[in-house]
Amino acid sequence: MTENRILIVGATGLVGAAASEYFSNLPGWEVVTLSRRPPRHGRPVHHISVDLTDEGDCRAAFRQAPPVTHILYAALYEEEDLATGWRSNTQAGINLKMLRNVVEGVEEAADLRHLTVLQGGKAYGSHLGRVPVPAKERWPRMSHDIFYWQQEDYLRQHSAEKGWSFSILRPQLILGDALGSPMNICAALGVYASVMRDLGRPLCFPGGGNYVTACADSRLIAHAAEFCFTHPDAAGETFNVVNGDATVWRDIWPAFAAHFRMEVGADVQMKLSDEMPKFSGRWEEIVRREGLQALSMQQVVGASWQTADLTWGYGKDRPFDRLMSPIKLRQAGFEDCLDTEDAILHWLSRFQEQGILPR
Repeated sequence: MTENRILIVGATGLVGAAASEYFSNLPGWEVVTLSRRPPRHGRPVHHISVDLTDEGDCRAAFRQAPPVTHILYAALYEEEDLATGWRSNTQAGINLKMLRNVVEGVEEAADLRHLTVLQGGKAYGSHLGRVPVPAKERWPRMSHDIFYWQQEDYLRQHSAEKGWSFSILRPQLILGDALGSPMNICAALGVYASVMRDLGRPLCFPGGGNYVTACADSRLIAHAAEFCFTHPDAAGETFNVVNGDATVWRDIWPAFAAHFRMEVGADVQMKLSDEMPKFSGRWEEIVRREGLQALSMQQVVGASWQTADLTWGYGKDRPFDRLMSPIKLRQAGFEDCLDTEDAILHWLSRFQEQGILPR
C-alpha cells in the first residue's frame, strides 16, 4: 500500500516538472499532478486539469481524484509584465485564491499531513533594490506588497485549525526545462544561443555589469520538498534553497559558448524581450531544418526573455549582488548541493535530447 501520495500543483512548471519526475521515482510515493497541460515528466497515478481560480471546479475535480497526504504547491499566476505584476495587489489576490481553492478542495476528501509552498527572493525585496548579502530567513518581513505574505498568513492560520503542517521554500532563480515558463533562464539561453549560432554570430553576453548571484536547480528543490515532508522539525519553517555556490554570469559564459560550439564575442547589450521575438521566423526555420519538436519560440521561452533581461542586468552598469544564505537548511540536516554551471549545462543538454533545442 502506498504510504504517501503527493499532489504537485503546477506540474508543468519548473519546480513541478522536476518534482513530478523525482517523486515518481521515489519508493513509497504516488504522484497526483495538477496543471493545465499533462506533465511531460513522471508517472502520475492521476492528472487534474482545472482552473485554480474556480472554486467549484476545483472541489469537483478533487472529489474525482485519489486522496493525497502531501501537497507541493508550485503554481503561480504572473501578469504579462513580470516586474509590474510583482507590485500588483491584483496578482496577490489571485494567487491567494488559487492556493485556498486547492487546500480547501483537497481537504474534503484527504487526510492532509503537510504542504510545502514556494516563495523566492522577492520576499527579501530583491525586485525593489539592493538587499543585504546574504539574505536570511530570520529577517523580519518587509512591508511591501507581495502575495507571499497573504498565502503564508492563510496557511499558518488554516493549518493550525485543521491539524496539518506546512513549510516554505525560497529558491533563487530556478533552473529546469519547463516549456513556456515566464522565468526559465535555461530556455532563454538555449534559444538565444541557437539563433545566434544559426546567424553565424558569436555568443555575446547581452546584459549589463557584473554582479554575484546564485541559482536553485529544480531537482534540488524537489529533494528539499521531500526533506520538508519527512522531517517534523521542518513544520512551520522557512528555508532558502540554493545550489550552494555563487556565480557571475559573464564568468561562466564561455562554458555555454563551448557547449554550443561557438566563440565568445564581445559584449553586445541587447534587450532580449524586444529583440528576440523579431527572430521568431528564423527559429521556425531552425525547427524545420533540424527536425525539432514543432514548437514556436513563444511556446519554448514564454515570457522568459524578460527574466533574461533582469537576470543578466540589461541596461545596468552596476547591478546589485543577490545572494541567499543556504545555512539554515544545511543546519536542519539537508546536505544536497549542485554546481550551477554544471546544472545549466545539464538542462541545455536535456532540451537538446528532447528535440527542443538543436544539438
